[in-house]
Amino acid sequence: MEAAAAPVRLWVRTEPFLVGVLPVPPPARLAPHYLRKMAAYTRARAAEGCFPRLSWPRWRHIACGKLRLGRDLAWLYFELFHGLLRREPAGRLEWAEAEAACASAEELERERSKLSVDTLQFLLFLYIQQVNKVSLRRSLVGEEWPSPRSRSPSLAGKASSHNKNWDDQEHLAFLQSHLSELLELLLEPAGPRPAAPRAVPLAAARALGLLLEGALRACGCGAARGCGCGCGAVRPLHQLALCPPCRRPSGYCEASRAFSLPQLESWLRSCLTANPFGMSACLRAGKKLAWAQQVEGATRRAKIACSTRGGPEESSMVIMSQVYRQTLAKSSDTLVGAHVRIHRCNESFVYLLSPLRSVTIEKCRSSTFVLGPVQASLHVHSCASVTVIAVCHRLCLAACTGCTFHTLTPTQPLLLPGNHALTLAPYHTHYPALEDHMAQVGLATLPNRWAEPLLLCSERADAVFRLLPPSDLYSFVIPFEMEGDTTETPGGLPPAYQRALRRREQKVQAWQKAVKEAALSREQRKQFQALVESKFYEWLVATGHRLQLDSLLPPAPGPQQAAG
Repeated sequence: MEAAAAPVRLWVRTEPFLVGVLPVPPPARLAPHYLRKMAAYTRARAAEGCFPRLSWPRWRHIACGKLRLGRDLAWLYFELFHGLLRREPAGRLEWAEAEAACASAEELERERSKLSVDTLQFLLFLYIQQVNKVSLRRSLVGEEWPSPRSRSPSLAGKASSHNKNWDDQEHLAFLQSHLSELLELLLEPAGPRPAAPRAVPLAAARALGLLLEGALRACGCGAARGCGCGCGAVRPLHQLALCPPCRRPSGYCEASRAFSLPQLESWLRSCLTANPFGMSACLRAGKKLAWAQQVEGATRRAKIACSTRGGPEESSMVIMSQVYRQTLAKSSDTLVGAHVRIHRCNESFVYLLSPLRSVTIEKCRSSTFVLGPVQASLHVHSCASVTVIAVCHRLCLAACTGCTFHTLTPTQPLLLPGNHALTLAPYHTHYPALEDHMAQVGLATLPNRWAEPLLLCSERADAVFRLLPPSDLYSFVIPFEMEGDTTETPGGLPPAYQRALRRREQKVQAWQKAVKEAALSREQRKQFQALVESKFYEWLVATGHRLQLDSLLPPAPGPQQAAG
């Protein structure tokens, strides 16, 4: 069947790769060979909490006892999959409260033991980690289980300079190349002599919806606002496979409630097409936004675009590139729940003060990024001398140098290969709508693990990061007015940092008192004020803050900017 004639269009969902895949090669112990062994193992032990849902204790046993992964790495993948699922904010807040109430590691482990995931979807999730592997050829042959004599694997490979997590063409090519193996993970193990073509249960097709979705092609009815047949609406894979026009080509059998494996695979391949809501479509046909003002004399113009409307909520994207020596500030419906990519920004200040789904900052230099709460992951890749201030579910850093991160996060920051001289610091600012935005994405003030990084690299810890000394913390004020009730940093500062700020405030007050008591004449006060202003101006220029203040001035009257 030609793709053009298929009644359905299918495409690879971007979010599992964007939010769920770590941007480094996975451990060798997650190679397809071992995942096939794991699939058989979980089915054989269904009664022990392995299938159809896999509990955390059973995954911990498989990961640590069979695959020889470290416990931290095992929990990372398990929790990362939970973060991929769009849990309701109330559920996220409930889990945060339960975690924060745990007084010991044993209590935390008991709380985690209540969690479970869909086994088949988790297997698919582990498999797509391979998208960042350079070659899969060596993984096709392996041991029954990894040798206990070999050292525990880590994610110590080199971080890729090409961001495959955002590349929807790469996702499509990956799925086309490995579709047979992905389907194999979802099936009952074949007997020694299978008598008939193997079948794909309906539950397996539902699981495959983690990676695939699509829509019926227009039926030609000509209805202005929909004909009731659902053509054009985005649906999960299994719903499309069960549509009347697709049941026969997809190989569905009503009696067995399963699909013929050869027919289903052939149908999937015939219907697969480029993601109409992916990054490529956003760059090609998305709405161009004029959020940033062109700097006089600049040779590069900021490029900002958002995805077109009509896709699923999770597909909303905002992509900005080449913001140069500007201050960009936005709180907008366009940003709410969006995946944001910030690329090649230099000497700029970027404020995105809305609840966001995920953020990727890559190849930026000498810039400051202040973000609204990030529901899933904040990835910072290949950056130098940037400052990032954000509340986020997860912070993931790779190949960064000399960067500072002020964060409030319930998970351990991930330090992947290639980082050097990073500074981790507490979140130290606020804006009026911050707590409302945190509630919208399900982020709480506790637990807060900004100071407990997880190093997934071979470098020495002291070469990779340091914690900001309390004496080096200065207040950060977001210079914009908006509606809201937040008047202080959510959760407050850690005691040592709060004391350091209080001591600095006391010194300023003592200095002001000394000036007041100096009984200066009117002429002396003028001279003193001029000296202070001169020194302050020199400091603004030396630190680059003068550029930020200048760019906060209202732009000159001109053509109306694009709304967003």
